[in-house]
Amino acid sequence: MAAEGLSVEYLSAGANRQTSVADWSKTGLLAFGADVNIALWRPAAQPPRGIESILSGHKETVKAVVFLPENDEDDSSYIVSGSDDKTLIFWKSTDHGHNFEAVQSSSEHTAPVNCVTAVRIAGEPAKWIVATGAADATIKIWSFENGQLQLLQFIKTTPKFFPLTLSLSIIDGDVLILAAAGTRETVQILTADLNAPSIGFSVQATLSGHEGWVRSLSFTKQTNEPSSDLLLASASQDKYIRIWRIRQGQELPALAAAGSDPLSGAFLPGKSPSNKVHHLKAAGKDFSVTFEALLLGHEDWIYSARWKTRADGKLQLLSTSADNSLAIWEADPASGIWVSMARLGEISREKGATTATGSTGGFWTGLWSPLGDSVACLGRTGSWRRWQHDSSTDTWKPCVAITGHTKAVTGITWAKGGDYLLSTSSDQTSRLHTRWTASGAGTWHEMSRPQIHGYDLNCIDSLGDSQFVSGADEKLMRVFSEPKAVATLLNRLAGFGHENVQDMPDAANMPVLGLSNKAIDAVDDDQEIQPIDDRDREAMDPASVVKKSYLEIDHPPFEETLSRHTLWPEVEKLYGHGYEISCLATSHDGRIIASACKASSTNHAVIRLFETEKWTEIRPPLVAHSLTATRLRFSGDDKYLLSVGRDRQWAVFERNTGIDAMYQLLQSNPKGHSRMILDAAWAPTEAPLFATAGRDKQVRIWSSQVGEDGKLHFTQTTSLPCGGSVTSVDFLSTMVGGKLVLAVGTEAGKVSICLVKEDGLAVTELPSQPELKLPKTVLQLAWKPIRKTDESAYTLAVAGDDSSLRLISFNEAYLRIQ
Repeated sequence: MAAEGLSVEYLSAGANRQTSVADWSKTGLLAFGADVNIALWRPAAQPPRGIESILSGHKETVKAVVFLPENDEDDSSYIVSGSDDKTLIFWKSTDHGHNFEAVQSSSEHTAPVNCVTAVRIAGEPAKWIVATGAADATIKIWSFENGQLQLLQFIKTTPKFFPLTLSLSIIDGDVLILAAAGTRETVQILTADLNAPSIGFSVQATLSGHEGWVRSLSFTKQTNEPSSDLLLASASQDKYIRIWRIRQGQELPALAAAGSDPLSGAFLPGKSPSNKVHHLKAAGKDFSVTFEALLLGHEDWIYSARWKTRADGKLQLLSTSADNSLAIWEADPASGIWVSMARLGEISREKGATTATGSTGGFWTGLWSPLGDSVACLGRTGSWRRWQHDSSTDTWKPCVAITGHTKAVTGITWAKGGDYLLSTSSDQTSRLHTRWTASGAGTWHEMSRPQIHGYDLNCIDSLGDSQFVSGADEKLMRVFSEPKAVATLLNRLAGFGHENVQDMPDAANMPVLGLSNKAIDAVDDDQEIQPIDDRDREAMDPASVVKKSYLEIDHPPFEETLSRHTLWPEVEKLYGHGYEISCLATSHDGRIIASACKASSTNHAVIRLFETEKWTEIRPPLVAHSLTATRLRFSGDDKYLLSVGRDRQWAVFERNTGIDAMYQLLQSNPKGHSRMILDAAWAPTEAPLFATAGRDKQVRIWSSQVGEDGKLHFTQTTSLPCGGSVTSVDFLSTMVGGKLVLAVGTEAGKVSICLVKEDGLAVTELPSQPELKLPKTVLQLAWKPIRKTDESAYTLAVAGDDSSLRLISFNEAYLRIQ
């Protein structure tokens, strides 16, 4: 439970692009790997919400997540996760599936764990057999009972392959059957006797026919009868799905017995599907494996295939492919031929589906909801898409799903009025998050993706309420203005907006061969769209033309709208730096942008100022540092500019309109910290006061006094020792209970809330909370601007190296704890 006075408002993180990365439980909870974390989401929640909670335990990317199958009597559910850190973790729910804690882990594998599958053994107490496959070319078989994990068997793949997918099932009550496949074109079938003194799997058959790596396997019983045949679906990079039948006894299914195959050679000249019958023997019983059907229809690699038996007993198969579509297949009752009943996603034949707009790479995994009336899939951008089946019209309707960054969140900034939060990331996107107030629940969602770039983005700051500037691993900064389509969308969904919407461009999109978002006019729905001319550098991708209806919606945008139709037009580029932009800041009045770049000499370590009226550089640049400046901050009244850097020094520049540069060096301290300084922040005090954060595990508070020369002088008044390198600091823009509130983030991922006396002479750290712990470095902290003096809750945005963005609210009582 959250500590009293503290609540988690919003969690956002993109999913890892792996086939086995997610699972949807019987209780309606969807768990997926997000960087080193496991994120929990309830897709069917009304109104739609973001991630419910984040589980941290792994040290590297999570690749496989599965819920242990459970009966209705099971009172707690379990999740098993496998990661690039070579470990498996078993998580147990502590309160009916809302919170989970790690109960067991294992590091038996010697390489990243790629896939996990499990089957529940009938009987009490609950017992599961779990199989895991890893990049050490092994499969390990485990039993999990009473919270205890036991390794039963270690299987080396022969001929050697790396398992990418596994599926486990039970046939005829006491025979375990395991299908394994991966970096070969074959599928191996292994069996084991459940009643034997020790469970030992042995390879019984090798199924051939695929012509590419096999990415996904899924077993299902054809009917609910105890003697039912098993069906196995195998999905491959050869663009085909094969269905295999496993039957008990000597008798073969009619199709195989007749040696006829309705698809034999019909579509694949010279490639007749294998009709070979494989005989298995397990627990003294005979079984046969025969080829049942070949599913044609996808135009690119198939990443996943999953079975679902609907409530009416109908068996369906869900497949997802790199062709940006997912298909739902079922057998025609009359002919038995498998046909695609529904196709969702994007039609890949649309010309000009460009990487820039996030439409290549396809769908990595597809999941069924517990009832089979909803499907979710994961795309290249790390975002989820979801469809709900409407039985009255027999159609699949898109639903609001969740989105998030897929790499480190490198920068965050609030709009000057606090209406929305902008985040930017190494995943080369900038995103706008705000509250969906129109739903009545006030849940947070990503509402716009202003920038999709070709370089990793490093920093961002807002200029007023409808403009921002960002800096990336390129030598220039780009300024973006809000388009009319996004402004009206935000007004409708979030209840804030601008009077001068008429002056805004309609929308923006990106030329096929460019990095700059161009302002465009939205078109009417019935307007004809011209085909693309590949020789034209300025040609617009027809898929990214913005129709007026795209943003006339009453819900947060779906992923395809976000990635294509919510871009902001770029209005200016600011040049001058010689290397990648390391940090930037905008003045509170929005008239000046200060910036710095990566530097190893005084020449490049200068701070450049730009004015925002004509977008020209104010020369000469400010000189103070000899190495990269890591953070720039304007004081609340814009009178002072503070810079800190890798050269261990801080510098304060004072505004002076009488000189060309507008700011002049007031004071610098070459030994501000004993190691590099990583962040700094101004306090909202009458007498200027700031904090600096360093690699020397210290936060230092610097207060000012007027010296004999009539100028301000800053001296250190106190310091706060932290357990590790301090990477980020930010002051709340108002005092609470007569104290300054300082948020501190460390390299180890800890966020601390500290109370500082107004004179800077003493600092107190509040008790730490589990909600304030990240598994990786805290890269930036930003308090939401205070609009009214009587606000009762204060919101802190936390940007993590673990690709997560978190909003945490504190009430006044919490911040008054002494």
